[in-house]
Amino acid sequence: MKPDTRTAMRRLIAQIRAAIPFEDSRPRVCTGACDACSRALLDFLEGELDDWERRLAAGESPNLGEVSRLARTSRKVYGVLERNGLV
Repeated sequence: MKPDTRTAMRRLIAQIRAAIPFEDSRPRVCTGACDACSRALLDFLEGELDDWERRLAAGESPNLGEVSRLARTSRKVYGVLERNGLV
């Protein structure tokens, strides 16, 4: 049986937090030698995760499109971090 969207979003958030180095200070320092700004992308993604955690705690249920959108955004951010040598 597939999980409901609240459970799926919680699992996705946990996977993202485990895979992306939010606590690592290297991406927060701008070296000027990257394709995209890792610092800005991490700040954006962390804000999205924090927002969803808050919304889930308040009882909101995401729809499947919102779960997919967060997964897609996270994959793109991960790809940029990978190209910049940070993961």
